[in-house]
Amino acid sequence: MAKKQFKAESKRLLEMMINSIYTQREIFLRELISNASDAIDKMYYKALADESVVFEKENYYIKVAIDKDKRTLTLTDTGIGMTKEELENNLGVIAKSGSLAFKTENEIKDGHNIIGQFGVGFYSAFMVADVVTVVSKAVGSEEAFKWESKGADGYTVTAAEKATVGTEITLRIKDNTEEDNYDEYLDEYRLKAIIKKYSDFIRYPIKMDVTSHRPIEGSEDNELETYTEEQTVNSMVPIWRKNRSELTTEDYENFYNEKRYGFDKPLKHIHISADGAVVYNAILFIPENTPFDYYTKEYEKGLELYSNGVLIMNKCADLLPDYFGFVKGMVDSEDLSLNISREMLQHDRQLTLIAKNIKNKIKSQLQSLLKDEREQYDKFYQAFGRQLKYGVYSDYGMNKDVLQDLLMFYSSTEKKLVTLDEYVSRMKEDQKYIYYASGESIERIEKSPQTELVSDKGYEILYFTDDIDEFAIKMIMSYKEKEFKNVSSGDLGIEADENETSAEEENDNKELFEAMAGLLSGKVKNVKASKRLKSHPVCLSTEGELTIEMEKILKAMPNSQDVQADKVLEINVNHDVFASLKAAHTSADQEKLALYTNLLYSQALLIEGLPLQDPVEFTNNICKVMV
Repeated sequence: MAKKQFKAESKRLLEMMINSIYTQREIFLRELISNASDAIDKMYYKALADESVVFEKENYYIKVAIDKDKRTLTLTDTGIGMTKEELENNLGVIAKSGSLAFKTENEIKDGHNIIGQFGVGFYSAFMVADVVTVVSKAVGSEEAFKWESKGADGYTVTAAEKATVGTEITLRIKDNTEEDNYDEYLDEYRLKAIIKKYSDFIRYPIKMDVTSHRPIEGSEDNELETYTEEQTVNSMVPIWRKNRSELTTEDYENFYNEKRYGFDKPLKHIHISADGAVVYNAILFIPENTPFDYYTKEYEKGLELYSNGVLIMNKCADLLPDYFGFVKGMVDSEDLSLNISREMLQHDRQLTLIAKNIKNKIKSQLQSLLKDEREQYDKFYQAFGRQLKYGVYSDYGMNKDVLQDLLMFYSSTEKKLVTLDEYVSRMKEDQKYIYYASGESIERIEKSPQTELVSDKGYEILYFTDDIDEFAIKMIMSYKEKEFKNVSSGDLGIEADENETSAEEENDNKELFEAMAGLLSGKVKNVKASKRLKSHPVCLSTEGELTIEMEKILKAMPNSQDVQADKVLEINVNHDVFASLKAAHTSADQEKLALYTNLLYSQALLIEGLPLQDPVEFTNNICKVMV
């Protein structure tokens, strides 16, 4: 019995395949089960072409058996089997796939899909086994043959005894080392878990002898006895291949829980069965709650990716845009181009088409939720609205057209979250801008002096309380031809009433404002009479694109630069405080003017939630006024 060398280049090639191509050892079981499923599929197709072959599905299965004493794991299938030549060709040539050849030569139909494409999966067995033995008997043959190998050194093929058609693969599991525990592949519970994870939806039964416990009959102390029974450990029929009309909301929720997509209930599900340029099935879920680690670096977005019911990737990030990264679920397609190990996906047109379709389906579902189930959408938005805003801001606003209709902000008039479309539909005829105010909370914004003029005009104000809000709006710039305007901006686009500060009054107090600006040099860009203040004595406004809230957020970031908004101190010339200011300036009491100016500036800072440069000086100034 001469040992034959593999018809691939070298020992190094096999070692590379065993140690480098696959990232997890447990994958070997998925690969061997997929091969076994292929073998049964081939029997099915032979039955279609050969009337002498009868295919009765109940007679076809895959059996997984453990022998801990011998340290063996055996997989048996009732598929088509292999001749001596096929053993030589399929197992003697690394990276040659019998399944791919079969798929190429035969028209695959009737919902049966050959899984295997590359002849590498079989060799993943050497990640956990030091000896692999294959005994196979081909359909229509009286002879059986044994293929055996200890790895890259080569293999032997000899005659063998096997009563039934099919293939039996026996792995002699490696001994444990200090670094690696191979015993887990001889543990029935661990093997069941691997099967459920990767091969749960293989269409044929995967059977195992499973240990269970039951009460001993007649026992007074409820003693238990251990027994073993054969069980089918896979589900076989995936939920996504069933008609939506057959499924209930409870079915989808059970699937969500079984797959451990979250500890909550899904807010909404999307069931896709696409049969066009690319064929795939998908079930997507919009969660009810934000995962605890959602806004951390540890959170991994992505959908489970299956190929013909076999799990290929736990998290395929390429199927979801970042702004919809909260979506959970799975995609199953036979059209994807997989590379040699199936774990890594080639970026091709099919993947791009699926991702685009999924993005559109998610947006459509969210729009439907917004229109028809507003309470549910409000709940969703409380959990994931911030992510949509990040999506608008990221990539320089590239995705704003996709997301802007999904955004909501708290309304000063409606006292609830409203969409931009709802805001624009209520705008007054003379209103030029979509007005917004930024702050740490709704309560704080409502007390803000800058909102007085806009509110008095009866204009609705959107309240921005998330740190991302204003940055996102800067990317949108305008909505339905209406620009956004911060209520603290220098020009609010509101024409002055007769009782508002006139240009003459501004000019009359020019010297006073210049003196105050000199005292606040380096702190504010200008001091001027306010056209927006009604009851408050003072406020800060800004010139330019950078607002005070944006300045605060940028300064709070790690390694932040010293960014400064161009601040303007606005004085209410109709307030009693202004008379004291004017009196100090008229009497040339520079000390008192400086005192009042610094106090008003400090008050304006506090109103904006900005830190005082010198709190001690501020308290001392208060005391000076009191005495």
